[in-house]
Amino acid sequence: MFMLQKLNCSWSLVATIVSIVALVSVVQLFVFPTAPSYDYLGYKQVKDSCIPITNTEKTNGLQQSFKARFPADLHKAVVYRGAPWKADIGRWLSGCDSVASPIKVHEEITGKKCKDGCSGQGVCNHEFGQCRCFHGFNGDGCSERQEFSCNYPATEELPYGRWVVSICSAHCDTTRAMCFCGEGTKYPNRPVAESCGFQIYLPSELGAPKAVNWSKADHENIFSTNKSVLGWCNVDPVEAYNSKVKFKEECDCKYDGLWGRFCETPVLSSCINQCSGQGHCRGGFCQCDNGWYGVDCSIPSVYSSIRDWPQWLSPAQISIPDDGPAVGLKAVVEKKRPLIYVYDLPPEFNSLLLQGRHFKFECVNRIYDQDNATVWTEQLYGSQMAMYESMLASPHRTLNGEEADYYFVPVLDSCIITRADDAPHLSMEKQRGLRSALTLEFYKRTHDHIVQQYPYWNRSSGRDHIWSFSWDEGACYAPKEIWSSMMLVHWGNTNSKHNHSTTAYWGDNWDVISSNDRGNHSCFDPQKDLVIPAWKRPDVTSLSLKLWARPREDRRTLFYFNGNLGPAYERGRPESTYSMGIRQKLAEEFGSSPNKEGKLGKQHVEDVIVIASPSESYHEDLASSVFCGVMPGDGWSGRMEDSILQGCIPVVIQDGILLPWENLFNYESFAVRIREDEIPNLVKILRGFNETEVEFMLANVKNIWQRFLYQDAILLEAKRQKSAFGYVNDWAEKLSELSEDDVFATFIQALHYKLYNDPWRMQNRNLTKETGLPEECLPKSIVKSI
Repeated sequence: MFMLQKLNCSWSLVATIVSIVALVSVVQLFVFPTAPSYDYLGYKQVKDSCIPITNTEKTNGLQQSFKARFPADLHKAVVYRGAPWKADIGRWLSGCDSVASPIKVHEEITGKKCKDGCSGQGVCNHEFGQCRCFHGFNGDGCSERQEFSCNYPATEELPYGRWVVSICSAHCDTTRAMCFCGEGTKYPNRPVAESCGFQIYLPSELGAPKAVNWSKADHENIFSTNKSVLGWCNVDPVEAYNSKVKFKEECDCKYDGLWGRFCETPVLSSCINQCSGQGHCRGGFCQCDNGWYGVDCSIPSVYSSIRDWPQWLSPAQISIPDDGPAVGLKAVVEKKRPLIYVYDLPPEFNSLLLQGRHFKFECVNRIYDQDNATVWTEQLYGSQMAMYESMLASPHRTLNGEEADYYFVPVLDSCIITRADDAPHLSMEKQRGLRSALTLEFYKRTHDHIVQQYPYWNRSSGRDHIWSFSWDEGACYAPKEIWSSMMLVHWGNTNSKHNHSTTAYWGDNWDVISSNDRGNHSCFDPQKDLVIPAWKRPDVTSLSLKLWARPREDRRTLFYFNGNLGPAYERGRPESTYSMGIRQKLAEEFGSSPNKEGKLGKQHVEDVIVIASPSESYHEDLASSVFCGVMPGDGWSGRMEDSILQGCIPVVIQDGILLPWENLFNYESFAVRIREDEIPNLVKILRGFNETEVEFMLANVKNIWQRFLYQDAILLEAKRQKSAFGYVNDWAEKLSELSEDDVFATFIQALHYKLYNDPWRMQNRNLTKETGLPEECLPKSIVKSI
């Protein structure tokens, strides 16, 4: 085990070092707006200048010198790897995370077999010998066929049942509750999704949407073989593209794994890590090659080839038991803490939710085109997939639950909510139509599963577990059983002011969920939880123009906000509770485009832009502004990420609700917070910042923008594309040029700090694990135990 000997330096040398640091600190504060990390006066330099002494001689070591070595700047931030952290966090990271050493981790490669090899309809989890069955199959050996109807029971008035997303007047694939043309048609595997199979009526009023009669099938326009007007299921794509035939316009290609206006081209579906090169993506569910398992086929069994093991298990020292490799293999791998164990959950909590999607864009951050090239989506909830993929491929991942520091529970709530009630088997009748209540039940079932299957939860009452809640109001609807854990959210509502459900959409309201299920917890606890950035696709234009680095003199607009402004504007959200009324108040004061009554904001000024209609040059507009508005939508919005990624200083208006990294970073260094009741004074407050302060904040935004980008997950996809198809996409080239820490790196740094500084951890006196850290970085309880 790595241990740091205590050091004996001459007092004159210590005094000299501290004096130099202090002098440099003062000079730096006056000359440069951002404070340096002082890595050049780090642990190694001090260590090399000192000689070891015996443990009986006392010294304060690094811990007592942190304040001198890593001074805070004028905004009370300590800079580490370019980011302005809260002082205590920045100092620990600068003095400890920066000098962390790898430790030896013992990984066990298992080989338990499953019944009947899962009958070719599932993946064998070789740790437990349990099958993970594909959609439509069940049983110990996945030999039992399940029937998932596309339609609710028929009535005299509704022969196809009441409306549901999966409603079908053609052929229902009952393994997934999806609708297709079926046998007897020219293209039997062409989807007949939703309104495609039913009669459509033109609107009675100009501009109104078309009406669908869900009680009457439109078989004429689906199955017709009349050459003048062919049915959708018989239209030849070549003739249609050449405008030689007519077809029903309401039919399209919604399902994943198909491309083209007529779904004529089979393409890759979206799977977690695209099955890591060790399997085939089966509509969202990884069908792993022999010897591999896990949601992304990244876990090797004893039946796999060692040379194909993933990077997070390499290089490894392998030992084979006397009874032979079938019993299991022992692999020793060097890794740095924190170590994360990722549960391989039953597929109902992740893979089946992906495999059964009725809309290819739901809850994923990418799909694939006709060449199987990556198409990044605008799906903000795609961050959940990105974080999951990075964690599975991370060198911080371990299969050794005994050695792990954290346990990640991968429930895909973004898929649960978007898929809620889209087929009869996902009915919310029991939950009275509340998606929030349905999602709570999924998390509760997951908790029950890991408590029954694994020994790890009870050791800390779940405090070392991590759950992801990506939806609009984050963990507000988390079941009470898991609230002790860390929550990864986009909505940091501490409930200090807004202590109720803030969404304007009734189906997500959590106020009515029983306290017997939810308990009485807040939505966010800054002492244990983290707000992480939402997904933003890699925009090649913004990256090429380096909009995040645009200088002050090219930012002519004082304040900018472009988004839905509520019912006073065309196509605005009709609910007065939307955005908790914050956007509406902003528009009343500073609206720069006419509302429905033709009125501008009461304080409209030329260099303040507040508009509702989507801008075609949105990123350019942000990059041309000094300050940009960050306000809620239905819960969180992606405005913070938009601002930071275009180099604009965020102006946060949401009382008591934290934003990404706000309980880690020193927000005063790069953002402005304005109380909701200060909205009328917005412009006055912003004009009150002098140019030095503005330049300081702009410089910090420039330094941290990559920490709001999922670069790691994006580059994992770039590597897969190059390996499988030889593609080197333009977005891959631009992202590979970036070198600063991204979302996932920031997350790992936060976990490392919390591992040795969270109060409950510091009180734990039973830790005997190797740390890879100097003794001075550890709580006394850990030092005593080791």
